[in-house]
Amino acid sequence: MTAILVGASVGGCSLARTDGAFAQMGPNDTTGSIGAPARTGPTDTDLAFARTAASDVLTKGDKDASQPWENPSTGARGSVTPLAEAYTAEGRTCRDFLASYVNGKSESWLQGAACRSGGRWEIQSLKPWRRS
Repeated sequence: MTAILVGASVGGCSLARTDGAFAQMGPNDTTGSIGAPARTGPTDTDLAFARTAASDVLTKGDKDASQPWENPSTGARGSVTPLAEAYTAEGRTCRDFLASYVNGKSESWLQGAACRSGGRWEIQSLKPWRRS
């Protein structure tokens, strides 16, 4: 008889409280069992790190050079590698490059173009790479 009473006293009953004694989740909170949805592409800050690496590697001008980049706040990382030789567009020296993007299990490539302006390489475009 005692076992039945203990079992009944710890059964799955709950008591609703409205006095604010329990923590409540906000709309942007996640639990430990279900994480936030995985992001499939680079964030704006990831792209800023990749742009900086592209400008750096193009400024160095080494042949067959690559420049790594990493965004410590998102964990995204990759490297930037100039492609082919420089060319002239609208009177400026320009160069294309390819950037890798890795974040968790997500891997992709970005293609970009930069042109020299006042001694510094300015990134003209940086977008997901599409095979032609």
